[in-house]
Amino acid sequence: MADTAGALTVEEPLDLVRLSLDERIYVKLRGDRELRGRLHAYDQHLNMVLGDVEETITKVDVGDAAPAVRAVTRAVPMLFVRGDGVILVSPPSRT
Repeated sequence: MADTAGALTVEEPLDLVRLSLDERIYVKLRGDRELRGRLHAYDQHLNMVLGDVEETITKVDVGDAAPAVRAVTRAVPMLFVRGDGVILVSPPSRT
């Protein structure tokens, strides 16, 4: 997967995930959940093992007044993510 200059290229969608191994990534999940953590492993179903994870759950409290949106955050040392709940995976920004 190297071009003539020797640089790594992305030819298939999972190549981008492979290039993000041992990097901090952002994962959007079903149910208004977001994860930021270090990608340790993944498979073709997008099951992932993340370390040093920050999980954010967005909750909407509907009451008599206007709905209130709040974010609940927690830290998890190691997390297994099932691929069928994954909506989006974003690699680290390369600046």
